[in-house]
Amino acid sequence: MLSDLSFYAVSVPAVLLYGIAKGGFGGAIAILAVPLMSLVMAPTRAAAILLPILVLMDFVVVYSYRGNFDQRALKLLLPGALLGVVAGWLFADIMDEAVTRVLVGTVAIVFGLQFFLSLRSAQSSAHSAVPATFFGAVAGFTSFSIHAGGPPFAMYLMPKRLPPVVYAGTAGVFFLVVNLAKLPAYYALDLFAGENLLLALVLMPIAPLGVLFGRFLVRRSPADSYYRIISVFLVIVGGKLLFDGITGLP
Repeated sequence: MLSDLSFYAVSVPAVLLYGIAKGGFGGAIAILAVPLMSLVMAPTRAAAILLPILVLMDFVVVYSYRGNFDQRALKLLLPGALLGVVAGWLFADIMDEAVTRVLVGTVAIVFGLQFFLSLRSAQSSAHSAVPATFFGAVAGFTSFSIHAGGPPFAMYLMPKRLPPVVYAGTAGVFFLVVNLAKLPAYYALDLFAGENLLLALVLMPIAPLGVLFGRFLVRRSPADSYYRIISVFLVIVGGKLLFDGITGLP
């Protein structure tokens, strides 16, 4: 696949897209990367190739937004997220990805539409342990399964109305921890076999470019516009997940 032009035709845009999202701009759109790469390879292989690249992106994001994060949010979200990663690992052989896509897609659409319909979110702007643990666990599970942790994370954190830079920095720390936790599990499942790691290394130089461009956009986005963009991508990506899930059901 190293010499396959179709691999680069889909993988380079996918990595750039993910980098821009990792940089904090339209975070949920990152979910489109795996489906894009799946045009030329199995989704599980696409996820395996992307994971080391995501870890590199996360380090770049954490450095770029250093000092800008919500400590309380991380303390509440991460325990559930790590439990979600473990659950994803334990149920990797039996969990139906199509069902996961339908559930996450439906909730993402409903949540994203709240912004445009001027509906008040059911969540408070204050942090709360129970919803944080729930959304953290869902984010960890869906991140492990289909690299789709963005929507559940956004569902919890968006109502807090953090400054865009703080939101992006919090996401960076959160997903760095989650993706590092996924590495040994992916290795145990033999997802790094063959040339997957080599393909990841080939694509890695592109990763920081997308992150830095995403950071550039975040720092120039007013808060209202920033959350409007995230809501748009929640609806778009939710629709994509819902469609893929329904068509993939047995």
